[in-house]
Amino acid sequence: MNPQQSVRLLQPTLLCTALLAAMPAQAVDFHGYLRSGIGATAGGGDQACFQAAGAPAKYRLGNECETYAEIGLGQEVWKEGEKSFYVDSMIAYVSRQGNDYEATRTNADGGANHPFDEAGDVAIRQFNVVGNNLIESLPGADIWAGKRYYKRHDVHINDYYYWDVSGPGAGIEDIDLGFAKASFAWIRNTDGDYVYQGSGTGTNLANDTLDFRLAEIDVNPNGKLEIGYDYGKANLTDEQESDPGYTDQKGHLVTLEHTQASWFGGYNKLAVQYGTDGIIGSSGRNSTGNSDGDMLRLVNQGVVGITDDIEMMYVQIYEDRDFDNESGQTWTSFGVRPVYKWSDVMSTAFEFGYDYVDPQADGLDSRDLKKFTIAQQWSAGRSFWARPQIRVFATYAMWDGDTYQAASESIDVGDDDGLTFGVQAEAWW
Repeated sequence: MNPQQSVRLLQPTLLCTALLAAMPAQAVDFHGYLRSGIGATAGGGDQACFQAAGAPAKYRLGNECETYAEIGLGQEVWKEGEKSFYVDSMIAYVSRQGNDYEATRTNADGGANHPFDEAGDVAIRQFNVVGNNLIESLPGADIWAGKRYYKRHDVHINDYYYWDVSGPGAGIEDIDLGFAKASFAWIRNTDGDYVYQGSGTGTNLANDTLDFRLAEIDVNPNGKLEIGYDYGKANLTDEQESDPGYTDQKGHLVTLEHTQASWFGGYNKLAVQYGTDGIIGSSGRNSTGNSDGDMLRLVNQGVVGITDDIEMMYVQIYEDRDFDNESGQTWTSFGVRPVYKWSDVMSTAFEFGYDYVDPQADGLDSRDLKKFTIAQQWSAGRSFWARPQIRVFATYAMWDGDTYQAASESIDVGDDDGLTFGVQAEAWW
């Protein structure tokens, strides 16, 4: 490795170190996430991970083939009475977990959606400042600016983020209206290089999303409603505006989500979303598109306590994307993960996941994938959410139609099933 590469690898670490050094000598909030392990495929080769082609997510227990970590450092740097400033940061890393030393990429062609290669990727996920109670007329409200995870909504067992407009931006949140908490944000995510009539100009497509939410609305005993509206529009240059190939650069997304607490010893969350045009292809962020369409999505999920020793997470997803160029699809998904607790630290988890994808265009075959995992687990407590956790797992998958192996060529193209096994650690703090 040459000196220039070494400096590039150290840049994120040096940035965090400099941030800490500039802060007053107080306790620093240290938070993060990690998953990593080792696995193999029956018959030889690296661990394969199974995902139905076209499905936005896969069921993750015993089905993750990468090392992924997020390291966050934050601190309240100023406080006077009820007013305060908080600085937050997060660096993320991902690699194939194939070798002892996996360096980060040193070329500049990566991006937020660029697939990582055999090396690893380092990314700045959060760097922001939050000011609390700075506006006298809005007690309790926060103003913020920078890059951050913004009020993300996801399903844990398949890592599916169905409402996530995270990115660089600014906003004001948690305005107390009496009957609800209101939040407003302006967030940007860039598509990539813009091309005009086949000639690359190098100009990026700046996609803006305006996000408005009303949360914590009481609608029934132990039940709360959240209402959201996202408007996305590409901030086009004059040249891009005149390009007939880029005429539709906007989209709308309406979200209704009901959360029921005290639901059979856990909770249930039901989300209904309707989106149009440029906002359909993601979880609320606007993206470049040249076709009109609409989307209906339903996500129902929860965790229940079946007995004192058994907890289970479940999810049902239905998503119908309909485009005028017939590039849409229908995705149906169902998954459960029951966990039996042998003691305060040991448990056995089972996970079944089913995905079915039916393309909109005539002549394209549908595909489905069924995945089953059994895992013996050691956790820091009895809760379904207890982490850190070390698990020994075996995963079997079978499919009809093409599948996508996320990190392995161990499954032959003509196969219609596969078996993997391994050991994984997962933690958040």
